[in-house]
Amino acid sequence: MRRTSVSLPTKHVRRDPYEKAGRYDAGHRDVGILEKLQAATMNQAQKTRWIKTTAIVVFLVFLFYYLSPKGADIYKGVSHSGGQSPSDATYGTDKCTKSYSKDKPIVQYVLMIDAGSTGSRIHVYKFNNCGSTPELEKEEFMMTDKSVGGLSKYKDDPIAAAKTLDALMEVAMKTVPDKLKGCSPVAVKATAGLRMIGAEASDKILETVRTHLEGYPFPVVSKEENGVAIMDGSDEGVYAWITTNYLLGKIGGPDQSPTAAIFDLGGGSTQIVFEPTFKGIPGGGMPEKMAPGDHKYDLAFGGREFELYQHSHLGYGLMAARNSIHLNLLQDIYSQEKTKGFLNKPILNPCINAGQSDMVKVKLGDGSPLGTGELELNMTGPATPAPAQCRALAERILAKDSDCKLSPCSFNGVHQPSLAKTFGKEDVYIFSFFFDRTKPLGMPDSFTLRELHDLTNSVCGGESAWDVFGTVPGALDELRDRGEYCLDLNFMIGLLHTGYDMPIDREVKIAKKIKGNELGWCLGASLPLLSKNSGWSCKVSQSY
Repeated sequence: MRRTSVSLPTKHVRRDPYEKAGRYDAGHRDVGILEKLQAATMNQAQKTRWIKTTAIVVFLVFLFYYLSPKGADIYKGVSHSGGQSPSDATYGTDKCTKSYSKDKPIVQYVLMIDAGSTGSRIHVYKFNNCGSTPELEKEEFMMTDKSVGGLSKYKDDPIAAAKTLDALMEVAMKTVPDKLKGCSPVAVKATAGLRMIGAEASDKILETVRTHLEGYPFPVVSKEENGVAIMDGSDEGVYAWITTNYLLGKIGGPDQSPTAAIFDLGGGSTQIVFEPTFKGIPGGGMPEKMAPGDHKYDLAFGGREFELYQHSHLGYGLMAARNSIHLNLLQDIYSQEKTKGFLNKPILNPCINAGQSDMVKVKLGDGSPLGTGELELNMTGPATPAPAQCRALAERILAKDSDCKLSPCSFNGVHQPSLAKTFGKEDVYIFSFFFDRTKPLGMPDSFTLRELHDLTNSVCGGESAWDVFGTVPGALDELRDRGEYCLDLNFMIGLLHTGYDMPIDREVKIAKKIKGNELGWCLGASLPLLSKNSGWSCKVSQSY
């Protein structure tokens, strides 16, 4: 191997040879001066080269810093009083030291508030931009206390409604670094609860909420981008689909495997979203693509194009379904007795767990022969379990016989491609109340609808049939505390099997979280806010 060594020069002093010989006259001095001038000229050239080299290095360092994602212009104008400066910090991420894109900072936060019918919840998402697709690194989650209720509970007091979000915003204040607060957008998406109280009341609440949130250091997403608004049902389902498939790694990355379907059961509405496949279906007679209509949702995400089926069934969330089932029962009894006297005594209800009683609130609809307003009634389960009778009540509200203008239909006259034919083998995720009513009773992460049917029969059987739950921590307390458990499970099996036409032996998966992150629509709605021109801009603070 050839080696090259470099030696440092030894210090050398040049002496005039005439000086040593004693012949140092004026002519000789002229020669010495000339030599000194030549030496000085060489030193000046070296200095010039050194200055040029230094300038180039300084320019390159400045250019690198200016283009560095850590100094991205998204943070220009943010206050530098306390905490780390966005220009020289990675804000706790250990995934990388610089952003994949010069247009994005290394770390971004998004605040999403889910204003549901039974309560409000906040998700504070921390993303890093180390790769081509933002990676969810951490999530903080909190929901309001059950006694607080949702925004719709305060339809006559918008200020009180807005203040219910303060406890949630406190989580954001503690989670987001001070230097990033001004560049961390917040949005509020209201769902079925506000849809049901009328436009005038809901508009006042939403406007008051916007004004209230503008008092915090976070930028509020604009009205044009529906930053504080009632979310369209189609968006709710599609965002939940994005969340699920993003967390599963099926979209936004290199995985090209079939996407999963989602079935979300909220309090006031339920959503279904999946990517049907029409080509190559045996048997013939099937179209080659999805029929046009409001149910069709074209989505571009992560460099791919998706053609989704989606529908949000308003009035078929669990709380709304409970009320409809109870109301149907009351109207059946009234049609037989022709008097309202039965309302003053315990009412036999096949959807209450056998041997239990429960005080149930029922909202009476317009035109009901029982009147208007809300009743609180004592409902009692049968001595002999009657899950089939309860399921009949549950299936009745699905209105399977409604006119189907575009075949095939699921229920209530709504078009839906056949799950058995267009989505027969892919993963199906059911969550929200589906999870809340099955996981506490010991159900595994995946099970068939037949197993859900068997669970329903056991629950409806009452204490005498609950031995199987004795080994599941907390299950018996859960059942004893909810007389309507029989109703809830019957509605779920009726919705999935009868309503959506899912085969009884089809396997479904339940989940509340994937990779430690909450499921639902919130993450899917937050991802678009990471991009520029998404309806918000950094708040500029004048304090430095």
